[in-house]
Amino acid sequence: MKEVFREVENHMKHAVDHLHTELKHLRTGRASLSLLDGVHVEYYGSSVPLNQVANLSVPEATLIVAQPYDPSQISAIDRAIRKSDLGLNPSSDGKIIRIPVPQLTEERRKEIVKKAHDLAEHARNAVRQARREGNDKLKKKEKDKEISQDDERHGLAEIQKLHDHYIADINTGLQKKEQQILEI
Repeated sequence: MKEVFREVENHMKHAVDHLHTELKHLRTGRASLSLLDGVHVEYYGSSVPLNQVANLSVPEATLIVAQPYDPSQISAIDRAIRKSDLGLNPSSDGKIIRIPVPQLTEERRKEIVKKAHDLAEHARNAVRQARREGNDKLKKKEKDKEISQDDERHGLAEIQKLHDHYIADINTGLQKKEQQILEI
């Protein structure tokens, strides 16, 4: 029975961790290096993460600076940032690329909040699926007489507690991100 709990908890924890990672990539109106984590640059024929071809820094709250290790790649980096779905407009002076992070419009904030809600719903569904699979395994064990009915009931209650805990964690993370996005 313990292996069922461990497996269910691992699935739920993975879903919540994935959600938190995805939420980090959503814009909040402040410059953050995690904003550029998903940007890949065509670098000599292969797709490479931006942070491997340039030194990234945030000198002020509304600006990200990228200093390429190879200055000949400035145009490729610029192109990759423009192609990303972030709405950023980089400018370069031949040595460094300045990426201003504009204030979000009310409409864009609402779109980002909607995307955050979608991500949270996917995570909730993954947690529910893990609960369902765990419950099915416990019911099968009881049916096969591997555990008693009392153990099954106790196990179902434990899985429900895990479910409630992780759903609350998802809701808390979503609420915090929503506040970050909507604050001006």
